[in-house]
Amino acid sequence: MKKIILQFILLSALVFASQGCKKYLAVDPPYSQDAENFFATPEDYERALTGAYDLLQSSFLSLWIGEIASDNSIAGGESVNDSQGLHQIDLMNHGGVNVELRNILRWNYAGITRANYIMENKDNIEFSGKDKILAETRFLRAYYYFELVKFFGDVPLIIDKRIGIDEATQIGRSPKSEVYAQIETDLKYAAGILDPIATVQGRATKGAALSLLGKVYLYQNKYADAAATFDEVIASNVYSLVANYGDLFQVNNENSSESVFSVQYSGLEGGSYGCLICLEGNAAPGFQGIRQYNGPIYGDGNSYNLPTQNLYDAFSPLDARRGHSILDIDAFIAAQPNPETISYAIGAGGHTGFYNNKYIKRLGELGLPDNDLTSPLNYMVIRYSDVLLMAAEAHYLNGNTSLAQQLVNQVRGRVGVQGVNVNSVNVIYKERRYEFAGEGHRFFDLVRTGQAATYIDGFQTGKNEIFPIPQVEIDLAGGNWSQNPGY
Repeated sequence: MKKIILQFILLSALVFASQGCKKYLAVDPPYSQDAENFFATPEDYERALTGAYDLLQSSFLSLWIGEIASDNSIAGGESVNDSQGLHQIDLMNHGGVNVELRNILRWNYAGITRANYIMENKDNIEFSGKDKILAETRFLRAYYYFELVKFFGDVPLIIDKRIGIDEATQIGRSPKSEVYAQIETDLKYAAGILDPIATVQGRATKGAALSLLGKVYLYQNKYADAAATFDEVIASNVYSLVANYGDLFQVNNENSSESVFSVQYSGLEGGSYGCLICLEGNAAPGFQGIRQYNGPIYGDGNSYNLPTQNLYDAFSPLDARRGHSILDIDAFIAAQPNPETISYAIGAGGHTGFYNNKYIKRLGELGLPDNDLTSPLNYMVIRYSDVLLMAAEAHYLNGNTSLAQQLVNQVRGRVGVQGVNVNSVNVIYKERRYEFAGEGHRFFDLVRTGQAATYIDGFQTGKNEIFPIPQVEIDLAGGNWSQNPGY
């Protein structure tokens, strides 16, 4: 039976991304490559791996939801009907009909399908370097499954194969413990093969696999395993903190010593609002830009994902991370030489007076038109400071409070703020909010640490820890998937 999941899209994307239209049309004989005989050369595996990486472009949506679902941001936008699903998540009244949540599920499963396509054909031919391709493939599969289990809990677990229509209606949701076990297996495999330094920027490394593995352990409260894994990353001496915190979020400082794993974006290729997953640029900076802004430094945008007063007030005024994370637009304008010449508009989707200053459109970093959609600014999935603070958390909860304090104060020292006494794990949790404000981690941090109901208005314990399975996907699966409790 013909296996259908994204095959046409997969092959088209792979060939066009790696070769361009001219070479694609020059295939001889015409149309001889299809999904069942694609893997005939080492280059085919490389092209397929490029296709598996391509779904990382969806990271902008995880960033938005990770902030908007928390106390860090509101949805914003032109109106409450502008990306309505984000407003529903903001208000904690989202349900099974939500475009954004369906995209999270679809896009991550598309990434898994592309990874499984490679693994299904891993034994077709032998060649030098295949082990690295398979290790990167398994890293990506683990990444996509981790996104899914964070959002939805139990999800169907499909490994090393594609599935047909009949099988899709028979596969149920696997317990998240089984999904986590597969994620761990894939990441251990990847970490055992990948090199410490990538030969191509943006490709997965040993440190990226270990760091994600440590995070997966932390989400399961496996503190001893997490601490040991993070210690291995730290001891590798591959990574270090960038001296100037603000430099981290500038295009000309990308892939720095602090970047453990980053999604690579390009401003050299356009796209459309009709297919955000088709973009090669980062959609977040344009969408999070200042509506109808006319002035220095920044470009105009769509005023999404607006930081809250609560987040701004959480910072000490002496903490440089506040200004690097949050743009106070009125204070910024008032400080300019000619403030009367600067203007901006307020969207009806909400206004706080603040903008995400990490991932925002800047005049010196514009991609091709429409530059709302083509920012070249990479998204840092895991930074070295994240490794340090996750290691601090794991060590503290494993009983090593002195090392935890050392690690926290290493992160604080980079921005010149006074060290703290880590006499509670909550000190580390607060530090994570300061360090990663605007980066999409807050909601998931609050959920995994049991604090979500305390800080998120409308959050219902026993329900909102995970999101609903999109109803249309339940229907497409023949009703074989149960809905999450409370939805």
